[in-house]
Amino acid sequence: MSGAPRSRLLSKPLSALFDRISLWPQRWAEVQLRHPHRVMAAIAGLLMVGGTASYAVATLGPDASRMPTTEWVQSLPLPDGLQRQSDALPDWRLYRSEQTRSNDTAESLLNRLGIQDPGAVEFIRQSPLARAHLLGKAGRMARAESDHRNQLQELSVRWIADEKSERFQRLVLQRRKSGWGIELQTGTLSATTQLAGGIIQSSLFTATDQARIPDSIAVQLADIFSGDIDFHRNLRKGDRFSVVYETLEADGEPMRAGRVLSAEFVNNSKTHSAVWYKEPGQPKGEYYSLNGQSLRRAYLTSPLAFSRVTSGMGMRFHPIHQTWKAHTGVDYAAPTGTPVRSVGEGVVEMAGWSGGYGNTVVVRHRNGHSTLYAHLSKINVRKGQNISQGQELGAVGATGTATGPHLHFEFRVNGVHRDPLTLARQSESRPISAAAKSQFDQHVKQAQTDLAAAASVQLLAVQ
Repeated sequence: MSGAPRSRLLSKPLSALFDRISLWPQRWAEVQLRHPHRVMAAIAGLLMVGGTASYAVATLGPDASRMPTTEWVQSLPLPDGLQRQSDALPDWRLYRSEQTRSNDTAESLLNRLGIQDPGAVEFIRQSPLARAHLLGKAGRMARAESDHRNQLQELSVRWIADEKSERFQRLVLQRRKSGWGIELQTGTLSATTQLAGGIIQSSLFTATDQARIPDSIAVQLADIFSGDIDFHRNLRKGDRFSVVYETLEADGEPMRAGRVLSAEFVNNSKTHSAVWYKEPGQPKGEYYSLNGQSLRRAYLTSPLAFSRVTSGMGMRFHPIHQTWKAHTGVDYAAPTGTPVRSVGEGVVEMAGWSGGYGNTVVVRHRNGHSTLYAHLSKINVRKGQNISQGQELGAVGATGTATGPHLHFEFRVNGVHRDPLTLARQSESRPISAAAKSQFDQHVKQAQTDLAAAASVQLLAVQ
């Protein structure tokens, strides 16, 4: 026995130990099935102990934020070759533009332009010209030039004082060797040509908005064709237009829309064309059809400048009498105070109160023609006064028998009510002179080319 090998003596205990270890997973599974809640509680306790222990270890060391620190700063010169290249770089300029606001200060404006320059801020604050024409002036385009050190070198602002003016003003602030300088200048607007077009879905303004055409151009379109189309009540879905117009710029920056140069409008499948032309020797130009007939007629189709909401002539449900009856005129819905204009030349026959019509003006024209303008909020003319076409007679209101602000308009021929649009289209117009006809025809050819290009823009816009 005593001489038996040691390995044999250990073999049985080791074998028994291994057998027991092999049974642990099975016994652990049985414990989990019999006592699941106790097992989970034991595991949670171990984790908490482990977490506490790890926390204690983590906080044994010193707080790094309280340890002393040393900062070393040393300037390192660039290699000779790289330094020469840096010195040879040009003093570059950065240009930015921003629209001014009514609450702008010198600092807030320069901040939006990305410039941090206390000296420039102080100069703008102290300058009477800057306070008068820059600070607190909303909607003006400011253009800044700064250098590579982010210092302001030049600030210029442009605006037009009058929407009909051909000139603009420019405020220029510059950094000079002797210090800051500021100057108020005047310049002439330059014209560039724009091509556009659209298709009517609901209104002319909606179509021009979608085509990014300025409102002033939409109003001009309505005025140009006012002898042929009543834009208040005769537009149709699917009508289309092409227009060539001016944009007036100051130093390359668009400032406002100019004049319509040529236009084409297809209304209810009928094409109307117009071109601006000034006869040699005449003080001003006007619009003509492509065959040389003036578009200025004896009567306008509408007594209101172009507006968005109208009601038409014909059978309608009368808002007061609550019965269907023939409406003897045209009602134009418009806000109180909207100017009312005479559709033609004539003499004021009546200006005052007229029963259910309220404040009323009647204008007598030639050939037994007369027009009536009712429900006015105010009257600007008197009986016997001579009136020119387009002259303001009063303003839209709701006087008399009216449910809301609108203009009631009638056109009469020898006392008989007639459709004003029909009479406007039938009224005479002046043709271009024979002496100017040849030159006019050449002008029309160029206008037709431009309108064809504008029509292509229109088609691209709807695709």
